[in-house]
Formats: sequence, structure tokens, C-alpha cells
Amino acid sequence: MSALPSEQTMRPHETAPNALSGFTVGVTATRRREEFGALLERRGARVVSAPAIRLVPLAEDADLLEATRVSLAAPLDDVVVTTGVGFRGWMAAAEGWGLSAALVSRLSGARLLTRGPKARGAVRAAGLDDYWTPATDSCREVKQYLLAQNLRGRRIAVQLHGEPLTEFVHDLRGAGAEVIEIPVYRWLPYRDPSPLRRLITQTISGAVDAVAFTSAPAVHAMFAAARGEGLEDALLAAFGGRVVAACVGPVTADPLVTRGVPTLQPERSRLGSLARVLARHLPEHGVTRLVAGGHHLEIRGHAVVVDGELRPLPPAPMAVLKRLADKPGHVVSRTELRTVLPGSIARESAEHAVEMAITRLRRALGPSGIVETVVKRGYRLACAHEAGL
Repeated sequence: MSALPSEQTMRPHETAPNALSGFTVGVTATRRREEFGALLERRGARVVSAPAIRLVPLAEDADLLEATRVSLAAPLDDVVVTTGVGFRGWMAAAEGWGLSAALVSRLSGARLLTRGPKARGAVRAAGLDDYWTPATDSCREVKQYLLAQNLRGRRIAVQLHGEPLTEFVHDLRGAGAEVIEIPVYRWLPYRDPSPLRRLITQTISGAVDAVAFTSAPAVHAMFAAARGEGLEDALLAAFGGRVVAACVGPVTADPLVTRGVPTLQPERSRLGSLARVLARHLPEHGVTRLVAGGHHLEIRGHAVVVDGELRPLPPAPMAVLKRLADKPGHVVSRTELRTVLPGSIARESAEHAVEMAITRLRRALGPSGIVETVVKRGYRLACAHEAGL
């Protein structure tokens, strides 16, 4: 499946402050989730916060200490720095062990290959010189850069970023390099799994319009949680359908792309850019526009804009409106409308539930004449250009 449009390929225009009004976005981030949530809320979004992972520092971990000692045992030719926070953590741990000066000395004699701007900034903040950074913020490009050279006999330290870089390390070793893996930090599932489980359910049901990911481990954690509930295939289907998988960059998107899920990505791997690209994409691709009863409607995730006025809708009236909008001007039976109402409804009360949803929908829409009753048949949107069909 192809990727969704990027920030650069969309029509250039100023993003209105309420561009995301009527849309719901799930946020899986742990670090900086308040900041990112605020960026979305300022644009009008309803934010569902569901941290997927937590960062476990390894400053006292024996594996990191041993990897550092191996790195200091002989000169390093190359050091791959994958994340800024990971590199800073490594330097802080070395200082705690009394190895800071020795590590800086060893790193000074190596080529420091930084995966992206944040990693490069951390290297420079430590008083070191970065050698090369890929244009794509991609570990794959770093690997290709190294494999294009003669690696036989070279000593390469690779700072991991929360999970093993198995293929990366295997290919470098296959090319003859000695590779030292630096496990600076790792990810574990978030302590309270209930918010993520609720987000999975909301994603599958279509109650959210997009889920934003800021790290690949968060993607893995969400699918692992869905797998544990027997919902992995349903989650994949939701992302392959109307729910947008928005990723801060290609590294984050990779686990989704390999599963065939289309992703929305900004041109720059920044939280602000991710918020902006969502604020452009959802109003352009997540809105149904039509004229009914002489009124202009924009049907969004959990709200409808009637003649320019935003009107939030409860789940049942919104479900009914969306089904009517699937067939503008056509009659939709009560039986069909019953099937879209959320929750389980007893058969004997189903007709009453549909009537109540229609009543609440008309009240929320405001102007009369948008939803018409067709006696003994059902309901329809009063779309003049479709009415004769």
C-alpha cells in the first residue's frame, strides 16, 4: 500500500487554529506527550492520550558498562549515534562510572555517524565533531553508507535506540566489521495498559480519526497489546481503512510500512511538523461535504459543521448521520440504521433507539429540513441533486 500524502505534497495554505475541530487523535507518546497534545488541542482536536511505552534508563546496567569497557579497550573507527537522548544517557552513565574522559577521548578518534539532527546536536553538545548525517534520518541509509565502504577489520560501535538493530548489526558483521552494541536504554510496556487498550478499541470502532506515533517501539507495543486481545487483524484493518496512522518520521513508520499500512509523515521529523501535517490532512481527506435542505454540511469525526458552525454530536446521532451521508438523498431504512448504532440494542427497542437518535440528530443540527422522514420507509438527507434517484 502506498504512503499517504506528505506535508510537502499537500496544497500550501495557512492552517486555521480550528483545523482539527471535530476530529479525535490518539497519542501514544510518553515523553513530551503533554506538549504534543497541546499542539493538537490548539488546532481544535480532541486528544486521547494512551502512552504505549516507558523508557528504562540503563545507567546502572551491567551490559552497558561492559559494552563501554569493550569500546575503550581499543580504538574505534566508527560510532553510529542513533538518538540524542540515548547518546546523552551513555555519556551520563560513563561519567557516573568515572569513565567519561576516557570515552570522550576514544570517541574523538572515531568517525561519528549521527542518524539525525537530534543525535547530531547531542554529539556537538558533548564537544565532539560529527562526521556524517543522512538526509532521511534513517538507520537504513546509515547502513548503506557504511556498506559502500570496505569494513573488513573496522571497529564500529552502534548505539541502540530501544530495541535490537538485528539486521543492521548482522549486515555490518557480514561485511567484516567488529560491531559493539551499546544498549543505552530500552523500552517496556507502559505501567498502566488500560489507556492503550481503550485506544485500540476506539481505533477499531472508528471512534478516533488518527493515531499519532512518535517512536517505532510505540507501534510495536500497540500491536503487541492488540495481539494479546486477539485484535491485531482488526487493528490492521482499521489503519488500512479510514483511521490515519500518523508517524513523526520514517524510522517510526517502518513497522507500519512493513505491514502494508499507509502512513502520514511530515517532511521534517518534528512534533510541530506532525501536528501541522495532521491539521492539513484530516480537513482535506476526512470530511464529507454536501448540501442538504439548503444548508452546507461538513461531516467530521465527532462533529458536523452546519453553515460554518461547528456542532459536536454524540456517537449514536453521528453514526446515523454518517450512514445517511453514505447515500445522500436516498432513503435508509430503520433496520439499516439500527445496525450502525453503538452498543448492543434489544430487538424490541431498536426502532425506538433509531427514532431517538434521529430526534437528537435533528436537535443538534439546528436548522429544520436537513433530515427528512419518509413514512413507513425510513429517513434521508434532503439533498436536492440526489432526491430523484
